[in-house]
Amino acid sequence: MLHVGVMDSEALRTFVAIHRSGGITRASEALFRSQPAVSRRLALLEKELGMPLFERTPGALVLSEAGRVLLPYAETVLAALRDAEAAVDGLRSAVGPLAVALVGTLASSRLTAVLRRFAERHPKIDVRLQTATSDEVSELVRRADVTMGLRYGPDLAPELHCEEIFAERQVIVAAPDHRLADTRKIAIGALGSERWIAFPDNPARPEAANRNVRRAFDAAGVSEAQILRIDSLTAQKRLIEAGFGIALIPDSSVQEELAAGSLVVLDMADLDITAPVTVVTRANGYLSGAARTLLAELR
Repeated sequence: MLHVGVMDSEALRTFVAIHRSGGITRASEALFRSQPAVSRRLALLEKELGMPLFERTPGALVLSEAGRVLLPYAETVLAALRDAEAAVDGLRSAVGPLAVALVGTLASSRLTAVLRRFAERHPKIDVRLQTATSDEVSELVRRADVTMGLRYGPDLAPELHCEEIFAERQVIVAAPDHRLADTRKIAIGALGSERWIAFPDNPARPEAANRNVRRAFDAAGVSEAQILRIDSLTAQKRLIEAGFGIALIPDSSVQEELAAGSLVVLDMADLDITAPVTVVTRANGYLSGAARTLLAELR
């Protein structure tokens, strides 16, 4: 039987911090506690549970079977505590921080204008933004590390609520002097010999929007050898302008270049791709007045 004195929020916070940081030393830095204090709290929790929560491996601690079972419950408890604190703070003041995570390429979309307008209308609300992949956005929301997330596609996890706010059109862009720049109704197969530019395809950090890029590659018959992997959208656009390749890019991300004439959209006959953009919140999480206001403006 567990004793509340040991299985308290600080014990759970220590356990989660060790898991996320991969060791006692980094966890102590994150928690602003001494290493002996962190080790002692973990030892007490493991003693109370009667089994180890981590397996000691060279260079890191990894979750044991018991640790994997405990983790989602610990994160749920800590998220609920953050909700409780936010709810009480909301009674004292209608202002304060609002943490939002979004996929990096969405910073170049129409969302930027919405966020700027929100900041101008509510200068006392401290909007704190961070970028991540779609899956990471969902995880940050689930853990209550952020209040709201903006990602590509829905997340069907029951603890999350997803609402599509718009669909981002994807277009194939090229330099103005590209051989097909003035061609009407280009078949996707005609681009099979082209050099393409795309984001790195990292299995450890998958991005939902990359499925659309893969769909275009498969339709065109593009091999990996033809793809130049670049991890910056700005760098991708500069390389396309210089004639180093073509790319499938969100339409809103190239509006300035299209207006300036440094890029053109290829007129495709058989490729119509959109990526749904969704706002993610915790299904049962607390939304402050600031969060509800931003959600209304996003809608």
